[in-house]
Amino acid sequence: HQSPSRVVVCAPGTHGRVVARRDRYTPYARHVTSRTRRVREMSAVDEVTAGLTTASLHEAADIDTKNNTGAEQIVTPWDVAGGADGTIDYAKLVNEFGCQVIDEVLIARIEKVTGMKAHPFLRRGMFFAHRELDQIVTAYENGEKFYLYTGRGPSSESLHLGHLIPFHFTKWLQDAFKVPLVVQLTDDEKFLWKDLKLEDARRLSRENAKDIIACGFDVRRTFIFSDVNYMCTPFYVNMLKIAKCVTFNQARGIFGFAGESNIGQIGFPPTQAAPAFPDCFPHLFGTDKKSLRCLIPCAIDQDPYFRMTRDAAPRIGGHKPALVESRFFPALKGESGKMSASDPSSAIYVTDTPKQIKDKINKYAFSGGRETLEEHRKKGGDLDVDIPWKWLNFFMEDDQALASIGSAFASGTMSSGEIKKELIDCLSPMIAAHQSARSLVSEAIVDQFFSTAPRDFQSMFGALEGPPPTPTEGAEVSFQGSEKRVAFGAPTGEETSDQNKSDEEIKVDADAPLSKNALKKIQKEREILEKKLAKAAEKAVAKAAAGGGGGPPPVFPPL
Repeated sequence: HQSPSRVVVCAPGTHGRVVARRDRYTPYARHVTSRTRRVREMSAVDEVTAGLTTASLHEAADIDTKNNTGAEQIVTPWDVAGGADGTIDYAKLVNEFGCQVIDEVLIARIEKVTGMKAHPFLRRGMFFAHRELDQIVTAYENGEKFYLYTGRGPSSESLHLGHLIPFHFTKWLQDAFKVPLVVQLTDDEKFLWKDLKLEDARRLSRENAKDIIACGFDVRRTFIFSDVNYMCTPFYVNMLKIAKCVTFNQARGIFGFAGESNIGQIGFPPTQAAPAFPDCFPHLFGTDKKSLRCLIPCAIDQDPYFRMTRDAAPRIGGHKPALVESRFFPALKGESGKMSASDPSSAIYVTDTPKQIKDKINKYAFSGGRETLEEHRKKGGDLDVDIPWKWLNFFMEDDQALASIGSAFASGTMSSGEIKKELIDCLSPMIAAHQSARSLVSEAIVDQFFSTAPRDFQSMFGALEGPPPTPTEGAEVSFQGSEKRVAFGAPTGEETSDQNKSDEEIKVDADAPLSKNALKKIQKEREILEKKLAKAAEKAVAKAAAGGGGGPPPVFPPL
């Protein structure tokens, strides 16, 4: 059993009494009640699990936390719940996950290098944390290229506003840095985790893709793929290499897999990790694993996947992906983690009519206003809990107008009904515009985004000229990747090891100057050899002094 700062194991029949514990940075799985106590430190997850071969961590800690008033927050890729007060402590998450807060200095650097004002999500702290985003900016300042990677799990017919957050921000990143994007649709994941037929998951991939395309992405530097359709040798090779880097105990510790988890779930994480390496997409980026760095915009609950990916990256010869991570979009009924697709009243969907939007906000939006208007005028509204105010922070672009609304509501001069009207007026035209854009996305356009036809590598970076190409209706399109479909002008990443070269190639290489790394390696090997020979010389001298002969000590040639 694991809490945000520790891994705790409770033996069956101990009623939550701790029998083993080990501090760990991975905050995934359920939490024990206040009755638990620490007994002893363990040096590794493997030591904890070694004695529990007959009971999974889930089975060993089958504790109901729903009624636990002292419960700690839970943040995993599949489950998000606030702490005792129902809210998410993001400062605590940053500390536990080991990521960094995006500061004003980094935002200023992004604005300077892109020549664009930071997106409201960035300057208002909606995307608030990162892993090595500063290194991506530094590389970009030095003329290096990178690509974006984000995704969507297609489990519903329609997206809600929370689903659009990463795509709106990713669109801004793509426009600002003028770089390509890959979007993964994990139809395989939803089939493995949800009560959903595989055929339905595949169909929903295309339906959800239409909403993603409606966000305004340009097909000339955007590739959308479903896992089931795209799977190919380059992608699978990376999956295998990543999978070999992660033990089952590590996967269970990171993701909270239990005895009842199907083996498809246990084997899935490398599938989401693999797109962080460019050689998964030879038709876009060529075959060189280090040709490009990768930046992943995502919600902070996806961090476990990419911590695992970053750990594996140097072991498989790739760059560690960088992350820029967002807060959760609050549910309409109150700040309690994610919006729920299973509860229509907790969300505004991109298919909602203006009347539905108005009715949902007026009826369900949690208010920070007071019990009576008189009390509200006197004490003012509570911006910390008011959902209309929180949502306006996401979607109202005008900073000055937003500040004015916040000041008026906090002072009591603006009522709850009035701030709700502000939100209705903000969302209604935005959703209507999205619906209009989606209606123009034909099946042929979807095919265009899914196509694995080789691209021109250089043309995906920098400014684009003119409108995107018009798709050809009824044209045959391939959705499956292939190591034979390689982008024009892309890095190749051909193997250069001596065992794969001819004698002639090796001879040519021998005349070439050595790199600094090669010289360091040779020096290290020489130091090791010197130590071995010195020991051999000492033994020879000792043997000679004892009358055993042995001749002069060995010598070695200069470097």
